This record gives sequence, C-alpha cells and structure tokens, in this order.
Amino acid sequence: MQNSEISLQVQGLCASYGVTPAIRSVSLEVKRGTIVTIIGANGAGKSTIIKTICGLVKPTAGSVRLFGEEVTGLPTHVLVKKGISVVPEGRRLFTKMTFKENLELGAYARSDRMAVRRDLERVLNLFPDLKDRLSTVVGRFSGGQQQMVAVARALMNEPRIMLLDEPTIGLAPAVVDRISELVVEISRSGVDILLVEQNAEIALEIASYAYILEAGQVIAQDAASTLAKSEAVQKAYMGI
Repeated sequence: MQNSEISLQVQGLCASYGVTPAIRSVSLEVKRGTIVTIIGANGAGKSTIIKTICGLVKPTAGSVRLFGEEVTGLPTHVLVKKGISVVPEGRRLFTKMTFKENLELGAYARSDRMAVRRDLERVLNLFPDLKDRLSTVVGRFSGGQQQMVAVARALMNEPRIMLLDEPTIGLAPAVVDRISELVVEISRSGVDILLVEQNAEIALEIASYAYILEAGQVIAQDAASTLAKSEAVQKAYMGI
C-alpha cells in the first residue's frame, strides 16, 4: 500500500564500484515536508547513495520508491520528470555559459514556458545578490556563488524533492550559513529535502531526521536533535 506521507523510500539498497561494495543494505525515508540528512566521514558512501537513487549508479540490490512509485534503476532524466532534482557534489555547472543559461538548462524537461518564466523570477528572489547577474558567465562567480547557482538551477525543474550532495564543502563559514538558510527556505516552500553532508553540525541543526553512515552502512538513525546531543556523535563527527 502506498504511503502518501513518504516522498522517498529506500529499502535494502546496495551498490558497488566494480567488485568493491560501496553501500550495503541502506534503508531510509524522507517524509513529506521534512529535511532528512545523511552524515558521515569522507568515503563513507554518502554520495553513492545519491547517485544510486538518481540512476547514475546501478544498484545491485534493493529498491527505491518515489512518491509511492517503484523507480529503482530508472535513468536520471526520467526521474527528473517525476519531480526529483539533484544538486551534485562539485556543482557540475556550465561555467562558460551565463547564469541565465544555466537556469534555463535546469528547466529543460519542462514544456510550460510561461510557468518557467514565472519560476525564474521566483527563484531569483531567493538569490537577491545574483539577481542582477543573469548575463554573467558563471565561471566568473566565486565558489559560494556557484553553489547558489547550482541550487537555483535545480529549483528550475519545479521539484517535489531535492537531493543535495555536500552543498557546503569547501565554502567559507558565512557562505555555509547562507546555504543552510536557503535549504530551510526551500523546504518551507514545499520541497522535500535529502541532504548529504560532512558538516554534521550544520546538517543536524537544520534537519528533522538523520542517518549516520559508516563504511557504506547505516549505523545509527534518530531525530536530528537527538543525535546532535549524543556525546559519541559530537566526538566522531562534530569535533567536540
């Protein structure tokens, strides 16, 4: 039976790179109206989960359900049309193209051009510092600005759920704070969020539920506020 309260459900998901297992029997879910985070050390398999969910890595076992529909192994472009958007690690922008052109590419799967123009204005209102730079080549933006472009591009697909892979990595503290504020704003606008982060402190602050990944396996899960108070989590992932 479908559960309308769950936007993304992953059960027993496994994936490998060659003969090397990357994730092992991972199960998680994102409920409607929530921010869910996956935290863990570098190399724990966090990005592989994102890539497997969105069809970039073929699962060897397990299932992925999106809004109640079985979508395991479907290609990325099909999932995009079903309401999923991804902000990949490293941003993957078209740096020789303008900000506006990058945003337009984010809406490539949509045919409702009038609605796209409406959403362009709505998205720009989330990024007031960039609003007057539509004609600027993205390669001229700072790292923090490029991360905001990546988020803005993902929003142009009019997603129902967004997967963010390490959106704060390598950014200055002030920019990290701004990105985290944006994630909360996007969630409040009605987009469900699965956030992969090495920065456990910021992730646990803005998420409602969290999974801890180690060596490709979920080793703990709980309300984010509960895990943030855990002495073991603080020592292992927050440097406290």
